[in-house]
Amino acid sequence: MRTHDVVKFSPLGTAVLTLASVISAAGFLWPFFYNGQSLPRTQLFFWAALTLAFFLVVVQISNSALDAKSVALLGVLSALIAAVRPLGAGAVGIEPMWFILILSARVFGPSFGFILGLTSMFVSALLTGGLGPWLGYQVFAAAWIGMAAGFIPGKKLRGTKEIAILIIFGAIASEVFGILMDLQFWPWALGSDTRLSYVAHGAVTENLHRFIIFHFATSMAWDIPRAIFTALLLAFSGRSVLSALRRTHTRAAFMAPIEFIERAKA
Repeated sequence: MRTHDVVKFSPLGTAVLTLASVISAAGFLWPFFYNGQSLPRTQLFFWAALTLAFFLVVVQISNSALDAKSVALLGVLSALIAAVRPLGAGAVGIEPMWFILILSARVFGPSFGFILGLTSMFVSALLTGGLGPWLGYQVFAAAWIGMAAGFIPGKKLRGTKEIAILIIFGAIASEVFGILMDLQFWPWALGSDTRLSYVAHGAVTENLHRFIIFHFATSMAWDIPRAIFTALLLAFSGRSVLSALRRTHTRAAFMAPIEFIERAKA
């Protein structure tokens, strides 16, 4: 069965997406390249990038790149992810949202996956009161994972091979999310007096070495359970969820032109 992306960015949309991603990437990676006298206000990066990203969604809708059915599907899946995300609150790495995001992006494409990751994480924060300096990081980490899931090769694969590829991706994505989340607070987490602290004006290699040790010393207890839990959900529920999503994709006929057929007169 051949499928098409539900969302296709226009050249303007692609440019806006690229700019937003570059700005947000700067917000993640500044500790390795920044040489200023004082620590930057990294939230400025993310508010600028979020503004551009939501502007992109508005442009896509106004240009009919997202039709009514696509917007409805995006709303339903965003609400579902936002609803299941708190189920793992208080449990180490138990986050059931990722398998839904990965499978949805697999079926509906990378552009849809990016927007779904963006909106679902933002809606989840609104529902749970999770608004804070970490939100921008979470939003773009989820958006990038959704987009990457849509680019997984082998669109014609089905069955065990497809699930195996998705499990590998889910495990890697779980670790990547943990790394990105650590980057948000590492420069401020330990002060400046430990062997794992961020060193202002330090060499890239020195700070990278310190961050890697910090991550593995503090976050693997979250990342490994997240990877295992996501892999298990994909293994046991992936095939049935993919089948349901693909039926939705086929029956909804996203972005299909509406044609009016004149009945022949008797």
